[in-house]
Amino acid sequence: MNDKKQPSRFETKAIRTQLERSQYLEHSSPLYLTSSFVFEDAEDMRASFAEEKERNIYSRYSNPNSNEFVDKVCLMEGTEAGFAFASGMAAVFSTLAALLDSGDHIISAGNIFGSTHALFQNFFPKWKISHSYFSIDALETIEGLITENTKLIYAESPTNPGVDILDLELLGNIAKKHNLILVVDNCFASPYLQQPIRFGADLVIHSGTKLMDGQGRVLAGITVGKADLIDKIYRFSRITGPALSPFNAWVLSKSLETLAIRVDRHCENALKLAEFLECHHQVNWVKYPFLKSHPQYALAQKQMKAGGCVVAFEIKGGLVSGKKFFDRIQLLSLTANLGDSRSIVTHPASTTHSKLSIAERKASGITEGMVRISVGLEHIDDIIADIEQALQ
Repeated sequence: MNDKKQPSRFETKAIRTQLERSQYLEHSSPLYLTSSFVFEDAEDMRASFAEEKERNIYSRYSNPNSNEFVDKVCLMEGTEAGFAFASGMAAVFSTLAALLDSGDHIISAGNIFGSTHALFQNFFPKWKISHSYFSIDALETIEGLITENTKLIYAESPTNPGVDILDLELLGNIAKKHNLILVVDNCFASPYLQQPIRFGADLVIHSGTKLMDGQGRVLAGITVGKADLIDKIYRFSRITGPALSPFNAWVLSKSLETLAIRVDRHCENALKLAEFLECHHQVNWVKYPFLKSHPQYALAQKQMKAGGCVVAFEIKGGLVSGKKFFDRIQLLSLTANLGDSRSIVTHPASTTHSKLSIAERKASGITEGMVRISVGLEHIDDIIADIEQALQ
């Protein structure tokens, strides 16, 4: 990275954090589409593999484009180091697998992404890694779940798909008191709206596929945080191979230049849509962090700059009405992604969280009539018009 004084404002960091220019003096960072890097001589090769030099060796380990992306996110989140992955779930798995040993115990919020649920329930038990879930409405029960084998606390805020808010400072205090690692999935907020490190998180995970890319083009994940923990994650990942491709890293690094301006519009549109839905006769309830009726409205204002792009609501009439709603959608996309420039409607009970049992979905607040909308960048009047006609 450039050795000049680093800018202090978020938007400027996102735009001006770049690789050193090559001899061609390019204005925009070039693509480094190479699997490996050459050595000057035998001694250079030996010293590089002995880690006596900090340099690129192989793109499974590091690459200039991945380094630029990581450096930007570290500056945005206020962290020491990071590693970029081929997907968000690669980031979740590799982060936890690198830090956990057989016999370790995880304490996690019950309201987490469906694939993370599956990881905890279906795969970690193979390695004798157990977990306990706490209710997001009863954080006071967390300390009672801690055992001598507990290694870390895992949480999302806002949660997927219910956009609930967890008290990150409280979680950070509990983790510090009991010498546990606090890992926070910050995907729904993005580093622009929230920096969990400020509240005591040790590691922050993102699916770069979502708001960081912002246009539904690439898969990516990233974990940033304390350097000693990231070093363990790096050493695990350079062997297991979940590294982000240089091309996707280049796309993401350019996307981050517009993150702030995009997320501002996402949040503006999402709040207007939430306010519209709250008054609609076909809607039982609406949840959006910056809607005053949200149960954790005050907490959201403390932790976040704005409410994010996701609105959750329940249609009256349950599954039957929900199916009619989805079949009537014309403009918005029916897909499972979020954070896209295009607005997306999803039915969590039959898609992202379909592998959970009915009881597990109920415990996570996911009803049959629940709809998750990732509010895009289209004109808000067009977004509302499509939702309104589908609710008739």
